[in-house]
Amino acid sequence: MNQHFDQYSPRDHQTWGTLFTRQTLNLQDKACRHYLDCLETLTPDLQARQIPRFTGLDQRLKEATGWSIEVVPGLIPVGEFFDLLSRRRFCSSTWIRSPKQLDYLEEPDMFHDIYGHVPLLMHSEYARFMERFGQIGKAFAGHPEAESQLERLYWFTIEFGLILEDGAPKILGAGILSSYGESVQIFNSPIEVRPFHIDEVLSHSFRKDVMQTTYYALESIDQLADSLDRVEQRLALVCAAV
Repeated sequence: MNQHFDQYSPRDHQTWGTLFTRQTLNLQDKACRHYLDCLETLTPDLQARQIPRFTGLDQRLKEATGWSIEVVPGLIPVGEFFDLLSRRRFCSSTWIRSPKQLDYLEEPDMFHDIYGHVPLLMHSEYARFMERFGQIGKAFAGHPEAESQLERLYWFTIEFGLILEDGAPKILGAGILSSYGESVQIFNSPIEVRPFHIDEVLSHSFRKDVMQTTYYALESIDQLADSLDRVEQRLALVCAAV
């Protein structure tokens, strides 16, 4: 599949620009430094004036960490998702939300995929984590409990994770980075921030239809990558018990 850039309407570009400008300003004191630095590095291919061309982003990603963007029609089977990650390919939709959905969107659109996820793929340690996560997922694909635990890990780190900077939580997860409503809630509403413990994360169920109220804060990107050894061990035991 291709992006078909010429099919975007002026309203689509305007919606992207509104989302990009508002969220970039909003995140300056909320997002982790890793993300903000990577976002800046992707300029001028990722900016407010128009929807980004995936070809430009692809070139920068490949040069930095070997990743690229795989255009998909929407949500794809979990096995296919793991396979793409294992080959350093991050899937993205090409549709953009409507102006009425600026604050919160349950189903991921291009702004979530590209603005939320892609910048951190420029970070070498994060990029390696994502690749290995895909490799582990591919190895355990087809095992329902293993897939469920991997989904929880992804949810509470890649999508809705926090990371500590100077002892204070900052946003790491793309689901928060791309959501104005949830990124504001993190710092202005009563929420629970727990230390990141891999066994607890793998056992923690969640809902997709509401904003989160419980989050896990990593000490570093290295802690996230190091957790995968424990994940592999735990999933092997789960599958052996079936």
